[in-house]
Amino acid sequence: MNAPHKPSFAGVSYTEAIGRARSLVPQLRERARAAEAARTMPAETIADLHASGLLRTMQPKRWGGMEFDYVAYVDFPLELSRGDASVGWNLANLQIHHWMLALYDERAQAEVWSEDPDALIASGIAFPQGQGRRAEGGFVISGKWNFSSCSNIADWNMLAVTVKDGDKAIDHRMCLLRKSQYQVIDDWKVLGMRSTGSMTVTAKDVFVPEHKALCMTTTRGGAEFPGAKVNRSPAYQVSANPLLGHGIGACAAGNAQAAMDFTIDSVKQRSTNYTGAKMRDFQAVQLRVGAAGAKIDAARLILRNDCIEGQAIAARGEVADTLTKLSWKRNLAYAVNLCTEAVDQLYAMAGANGIYESYPLERIFRDAHSLAGHFSFSFDAQASAWGLAALGGEVVNPTL
Repeated sequence: MNAPHKPSFAGVSYTEAIGRARSLVPQLRERARAAEAARTMPAETIADLHASGLLRTMQPKRWGGMEFDYVAYVDFPLELSRGDASVGWNLANLQIHHWMLALYDERAQAEVWSEDPDALIASGIAFPQGQGRRAEGGFVISGKWNFSSCSNIADWNMLAVTVKDGDKAIDHRMCLLRKSQYQVIDDWKVLGMRSTGSMTVTAKDVFVPEHKALCMTTTRGGAEFPGAKVNRSPAYQVSANPLLGHGIGACAAGNAQAAMDFTIDSVKQRSTNYTGAKMRDFQAVQLRVGAAGAKIDAARLILRNDCIEGQAIAARGEVADTLTKLSWKRNLAYAVNLCTEAVDQLYAMAGANGIYESYPLERIFRDAHSLAGHFSFSFDAQASAWGLAALGGEVVNPTL
């Protein structure tokens, strides 16, 4: 079933895979500055991700993937983000898109993975940015999707499209396109997360056959999605919408952990310039480190627990209710906010050193605030939606 000369990772254990991720962290830290300057993930890093199989942790075993539980979507991006948040972010996207392809009709899976089971797939996830209409055998779509992470290195893209009949929205589809069917605009010149390659993608009047246009109402939990006929693991029956952000949210936790790692190493070595007293002996320093550590640990636990709970519900053959789904979206935003606060606390301890580009916390700080701008991480939006539902109001979200 695999393409020739492509390794299978189906027998790799979770412990071994996590070990491979951790072993890459020192190299990612060394490459981070050059990657920022180049505004792309280094070729050496892409090669490492392929060789380790980390991109395929959530791909079905029948295609040579590891087919790990859904919590892998948190664990692996978090580890790599300790080295470079941009790499963790890219892994999260490329990893979850293998998971998503498993939800598509088997014909779409075969078209991509029989050609290359290592295929890199990007996405544009904002449904209002894509417009589509029904045509014989599929859809004709157009749109302009910004923040399409990995679009500069991927050969495929899953683009969100609102299908309309006149002015009425009648469907929401994730449309799978080859790179030859869309254009990538090199506009990713930003404050942080610079090597994610999150460029803008455009498409004009592209025909997408039905089997390559995943209906998102079939991914709200359970086994209604087309790929359920061949991919039966409960990991693929997790409710998509409320948990699709948890992997990129994990990058905030990994990035904050990197700030903690660096701060601890730095404080151990530092004395004050004026008194020669060791920094570690100041209670204020101890308290800041302790508070930041608690926030990072709490964020990690929140993100992992939501994914574990989501798969446990699926394993029982159930679908989470709306309030539970909204609580996961609320929790995600809360966890990322905790991580941003932790980075800010640690960055403040750097003093004047923190303004130098050569100082690692400077990049970590910019990355923390850049990734926190993702709309999934708006606590105001996500907490208020849960609050409305908890108080008996109606939350309208057709893909939830």
